[in-house]
Amino acid sequence: MSAVEYYTEEGLKKLKEELFQLEHVDRPRVTKDIADARDKGDLSENAEYHAAKEEQSLLEFKIAQLKNTVSKARLIDESQLDASKVLALSIVKIKNLDNGMEFEYTLVADAASDLSQGKLSVNSPIGKGLLGLKLGDIAEIKAPNGIMKFEIINISR
Repeated sequence: MSAVEYYTEEGLKKLKEELFQLEHVDRPRVTKDIADARDKGDLSENAEYHAAKEEQSLLEFKIAQLKNTVSKARLIDESQLDASKVLALSIVKIKNLDNGMEFEYTLVADAASDLSQGKLSVNSPIGKGLLGLKLGDIAEIKAPNGIMKFEIINISR
C-alpha cells in the first residue's frame, strides 16, 4: 500500500467531489456514448465507438487512481500541528541564497499541489528538503544543476 497522504477537510472534500463527478456523471455519459455508437453498425470502422471506448478506458483509470488517493487520505487537525517547524500545510517563505529571490509555498499532498497557486507537494524535492526545518534554518536541496540553498524566513499556518 502506498504512503498515507494528509489533507485538510476542504482538500479531501474536493477529491471526493471529483470522484463523485467521474463515477455518477461522466461514467454514465460515456456508457451512453458507447451504446449510441454501437447502434450505428459495424464496430470495426466506427470511429465514434473507438473514441468512446478510449475515453472510457481513461476515465476508469482516473477513477481507480482517485479511489486509491481517497483511500489513503487522512485528515489533518491543524490545531495539533507544531507551528515552529515546517510540516504539511505550513505556509513557508524561503529565500534562495544564490540569487536572493523569495518564494512562498503552502506544502500540500500530491493531489492538491498546484504551483501556479503556490501549493507545493510535500513529496517534491523542495518540499522534502523543507520538512522539519525551523525558522532561520538553511535547506540544501539537490537539483539537476547542483545543490540549491534556501533560508527559511517565515513559517505560518
